[in-house]
Amino acid sequence: MPSCRFRATVPVFRVAGVRGSFATVKSLSVACIVAVAVGAAAPVAARAQGGTAAPAPAVDASWLQVDTVTKTAAFQLVAGLTGLNGALNFNGFRDGGLTLTVPLGWTIVMHFRNHDGMLPHSAEIIPDTHPLPTGPVAPAFARAFTLRLDQGLISEQTDDIRFIADKGGSYLIFCGVPGHGAAGMWVRFEVSGSVRKPSLAATPAGKP
Repeated sequence: MPSCRFRATVPVFRVAGVRGSFATVKSLSVACIVAVAVGAAAPVAARAQGGTAAPAPAVDASWLQVDTVTKTAAFQLVAGLTGLNGALNFNGFRDGGLTLTVPLGWTIVMHFRNHDGMLPHSAEIIPDTHPLPTGPVAPAFARAFTLRLDQGLISEQTDDIRFIADKGGSYLIFCGVPGHGAAGMWVRFEVSGSVRKPSLAATPAGKP
């Protein structure tokens, strides 16, 4: 029987939601192929801008890094990680579906990145209030906001938010671009004097 050989090269593609991470499929060689079906795990961020929203992802433990010696919590805050809510989400969660809890007095560093390929976004920490503001307001902590709070940062731009969580209570991580936060682009931020270590957890979505 004569031999046959099939060779396919697929270019590098970005796995959405994983900062600086790529997956590569290349040089797939199969002998005597009549039909080939390649099955791969779907990426976390199924892009659905203007279409059917992708389900919210599970919490990724790598989003939060904790240094108990310096009492610093570093959080990877990604705007528009998935197509959920027309990409108006943080880390794939909307309307408070994700909660970051930190001990009182800790230093908080939020590494903000806008993953949305279409819309600009920003972030600030605001009081837990209702009704939600329609645009940016004074932050709850000094320096707890990104650059261009009103205009937002464009796709793949980054900024770091660094502040001390020196007031206990309930707050929101809120997109300051007019209309975005009020449309559901916010998650929860809790500062507690009774916890000893920061944590990140999925929580029931709903109004503040």
